[in-house]
Amino acid sequence: MSIDFKVSEQSIRKDLNEICRKGLAARIHGGARLIHAISNPNYEQKRLKSKNQKWEIGKSAASLIPNDSTVMLISGTTTENVARALYNHENMVIISNNLNISNVLLGYKSNEIIITGGAIQESDGQLVGENAVEKISQYRADYGIIGAPAFDFDGQLLDINEKSVSIAKAILKHAQKKIFVCDSSKLLKTAPHVICNISDINIFITDKIPHKNFRDIAKKNDTEIVNAESI
Repeated sequence: MSIDFKVSEQSIRKDLNEICRKGLAARIHGGARLIHAISNPNYEQKRLKSKNQKWEIGKSAASLIPNDSTVMLISGTTTENVARALYNHENMVIISNNLNISNVLLGYKSNEIIITGGAIQESDGQLVGENAVEKISQYRADYGIIGAPAFDFDGQLLDINEKSVSIAKAILKHAQKKIFVCDSSKLLKTAPHVICNISDINIFITDKIPHKNFRDIAKKNDTEIVNAESI
């Protein structure tokens, strides 16, 4: 590429890193490949919202996960960034209910990607329903990573989609270490369905330390809060 475009290899690497950071491509050995989202424009808008924070959160989560791990990733734009950051990990088993996440991970042969069954939601490429929950229950993961569109003052993790809640609960049940990834814009937003309490999570990774009451609940229950922006 440096020869074709008559620029230095350093410039090519810098440009590729920026393209990948924006979620338009994924790094592979020797270059990058395009990522084609299986979604509608609304999902693309969610990808762009707080994209820098989501990428930092994704990198932070991936840094906690060693090679040779089994990881469950719930559908979501933040967990999609975790998947992107996990791309160069080796000998991984990744289980997810989202087609965009599987697309991000395609191409790295040392990783095994398992997609749950279920009905496809065209809005975001998410697979939901009893088949998806049943598939998750067949595995035991080292790490279960979930997100949520809202979390409140009392430490509750909330979702607007009851079907997504069933997936999240199944992941938490079948994972040894439970990680919650969520940018700070979701703080104090409301949603009708409770996934769990922050006390049920081992590690909460965000881009801004939440308010004192939330921190006190986490501390009391030995939930570690990681500020991805400070790493």
